[in-house]
Amino acid sequence: MESTLGVEAGSPAAVLRMLMDGSPRTRAEIVAATGLARSTVRARLDLLVAAGLVTGSGTGESTGGRPAGRFGFNPGAQLVLAAEVGATHATVAVSDLGCRLLAVEQVDLDVADGPAVILPLLVMTWRKLLETVDAAEIAGVGIGLPGPVEHSTGRPNNPPIMPGWDGFDVPAAIAAEFDVPVLVDNEVNLMALGEHTASHPDVRHMIVVKAATGIGAGLISNGVLHRGAAGAAGDLGHIRVPAGEEALCRCGNTDCLEAVAAGPAVAAKLRELGHPAHSTADVVSLVRSGNLEAGRVVRQAGRDIGEVLAGCVSMFNPALVVIGGLLADAGEMLLAGVRESIYRRSLPLATENLRIVASSAGVTAGALGAAAMVVRHVLSPEVLDARLGQVAAGGSTGEVQPSSRATRVN
Repeated sequence: MESTLGVEAGSPAAVLRMLMDGSPRTRAEIVAATGLARSTVRARLDLLVAAGLVTGSGTGESTGGRPAGRFGFNPGAQLVLAAEVGATHATVAVSDLGCRLLAVEQVDLDVADGPAVILPLLVMTWRKLLETVDAAEIAGVGIGLPGPVEHSTGRPNNPPIMPGWDGFDVPAAIAAEFDVPVLVDNEVNLMALGEHTASHPDVRHMIVVKAATGIGAGLISNGVLHRGAAGAAGDLGHIRVPAGEEALCRCGNTDCLEAVAAGPAVAAKLRELGHPAHSTADVVSLVRSGNLEAGRVVRQAGRDIGEVLAGCVSMFNPALVVIGGLLADAGEMLLAGVRESIYRRSLPLATENLRIVASSAGVTAGALGAAAMVVRHVLSPEVLDARLGQVAAGGSTGEVQPSSRATRVN
């Protein structure tokens, strides 16, 4: 999680963020870490405890008798609904505020069916998953979609594989079912956020690539997701491959990386060779069964992806490149091709300490990122401190006054 201490050091949200590392602390330790007055820390903790976000015991520091009370983050205080929607399937999940996935389901779909079909399917799946976890307040909803998204509004923006989605108000449709904040982003951005949060929190600069029906990338810069000026950063799949053969892309151009090296393109090449490959899953199955031609074609796809990534590596200088998506399930063949091109084409200084690895979070990376996006929003100083102000305004009862954008699942 990103630190807010030093920016809003006196904020209740900043005190909470410090406790989110999983180490309970006494009031005295919090005073020492923040430099706040003891009375201020006591007031902040009282608000956080009343909201259920912090658990603790004891009324003060030890003076040689009973041990001082310790206070820790309570990730189970609220739930987050998360989903990563791909072209042919979705990963739908419920998490706690610690981004721990409590329930997950894989759902087959066709994103081209449009929002009127896909969004009710997500809602139905969330409601089913909520029946399997302990009831708690829902903090928010996070959704990743397989196309460009205007993050400030949550509306898809001319997505090439999503007919009927352009400009659709996804947050409003979901908020009508769950009256909570709804955040939407490109699925690969959320994969990057998920890999960073769950598997590589100490890496400040990294690129996460999804190779499946399409190809895209998410960028983590200085530990923060980089979306670019219009939210289009990381659109790897529509960079031209120099060695392309006039392959027509769905965007209307030719020789885009997606048209040359994504799962459908690889499957088409294998069909030309006489193999029964009609999907990315068929490609993976052929490679895993030891089919030599499938392995060769997938390795070449890795080289093509690496050719484009090499320029990104020289320009962005990441410490880590993560390769995920269904095509990456083919294993070392794809990774070997990617490494081959990057190490051959990128500057030695940029690759000296560069690691190129397979995804650790796998199919849950996007859902993890969607949960992390929501958690960072609802626990930010701007949002959380306003909510805790409602708690303070509630008087001496100490009860949490429900946010106008919160709902409780029974």
